[in-house]
Amino acid sequence: MDVTEAIDDSFGIDVIFPDGDKTAPCCPHGPTLLFEKVGKGGEKGRRFYACSACRDRKDCKFFQWEDEKVSEARHLAREAENKSNRPQFTHQQYCSRFRKFASLPLHEKKFCQDCQVLLLPGEHGADSSHTSMAVTAAQLRRPSVLLRPLDNKKSNAQYLFTDHSSNFLLDTLAALGYRKVLCVGTPRLQELIKLRNLEQKHEPMKSLLLDIDFRYAQFYNKDEFCHYNMFNHYFFDGEASSAVLQAFLTESDGDKVVMVADPPFGGLVKPLANSFSLISQTWRKLQSSDSGNADMPMVWIFPYFFEPRILECLPSFAMLDYQVDYDNHPLYKHGKTGRKQSPVRLFTNISPRDVVLPKEEGYRFCSLCQRFIWSLNRHCAKCNVCPSKDGREWKHCSACEKCVKPSWRHCQSCGRCALPDHPCGKAQGKEGCFNCGSLKHKLKACPVKDSHRANRHRPNAKSGLKNVSRPPVFKAKAKRKSGAARRAKKMAALSV
Repeated sequence: MDVTEAIDDSFGIDVIFPDGDKTAPCCPHGPTLLFEKVGKGGEKGRRFYACSACRDRKDCKFFQWEDEKVSEARHLAREAENKSNRPQFTHQQYCSRFRKFASLPLHEKKFCQDCQVLLLPGEHGADSSHTSMAVTAAQLRRPSVLLRPLDNKKSNAQYLFTDHSSNFLLDTLAALGYRKVLCVGTPRLQELIKLRNLEQKHEPMKSLLLDIDFRYAQFYNKDEFCHYNMFNHYFFDGEASSAVLQAFLTESDGDKVVMVADPPFGGLVKPLANSFSLISQTWRKLQSSDSGNADMPMVWIFPYFFEPRILECLPSFAMLDYQVDYDNHPLYKHGKTGRKQSPVRLFTNISPRDVVLPKEEGYRFCSLCQRFIWSLNRHCAKCNVCPSKDGREWKHCSACEKCVKPSWRHCQSCGRCALPDHPCGKAQGKEGCFNCGSLKHKLKACPVKDSHRANRHRPNAKSGLKNVSRPPVFKAKAKRKSGAARRAKKMAALSV
């Protein structure tokens, strides 16, 4: 089941953070989140627990109604499943293995591309079907290049910054006086900090990587890496990792701390904002009384179209025009194989005027907005802002009294600007269902679309098993047949 947040007043799913000390059940990714169906007009549906990190139940099948009673046998089965999903080695064992691996002669340093593990001599050839490769000292310093990136867009997809974007971030943060960088889901930034420290050409910086990908535990010690789920603020190694974070957030000898987070773009904004707020609260408690109610400096890297949701959760944040590039994403990078402009931006509570964007890359300073902007982002005297979000020059619509995308036209019937070929007569934000046209629900909740599925599962409703979890059934769309297959089927029908 895809779990998405409610948008405006349309049908959707909302994340609930209950008051009190009520403990949520756990899946392999830590404590689950409590969700609630929300209908048009604010009608509330039945609450349920589901995985915090995975939006698709194919990736994590955990589901439990909030008021459901779980048997002891089922509880034990869950614990066994959670245990079976733990990493092969503990962090301490990984560190011990790395020390042994580093001492090996070059010809004995092997990495299993199937298991994604550094191999010790006795493990070479343990599985003849697996492929191993030699590892150099330079590759050990760049684990994000050595490891195969995770690619599940609905849970843990890893898109890695280009070195150009990474160096810009580090140069900018260093210029602002930050000497400690909390890297949340940014392994490329972590390793670049360590490389720059080795080169001794820049001011030394400290870093701590928090990431759900436990494979990085092979390359970093306990003070450099914590196995962490940013969607529920969960440390897989418990209090030991929490203590590491607290020690890192303590600003001693004038070392200012900043957080840089790059969550999976398919993740829900509300749980992320909650986790980042909890990190900020921890930082605030560790500061001197002079800090008052100040928030921890943060940079959240996310696509620009999430701006309304991020600002709703974190009003002190602002979106910057800087376009972040990725090495292994087909769209979010510059070059012949990608789009000209990346839609990924920086959201931060650092003053926008203090973040200097590079002039040689097409950015300039707007004295009216007091921030650096993209060259095509022209200041609008009527709106009194530089309005562009996507890198194109926007235009002002007098009827809408705001600036809109250049491809949009004002529609008199709808009373708003939209694409020329938009479905006319539907108010903005109330498109409703694409299947039946109703404004009371979205396509996922269309009763007509799901009626055949309900009929198919109706016999189970008479079985009397009332206490068994039955989450809504969401079947993946069948693959569309090729043109040749459709023509062959048609010819077969005509020949009968």
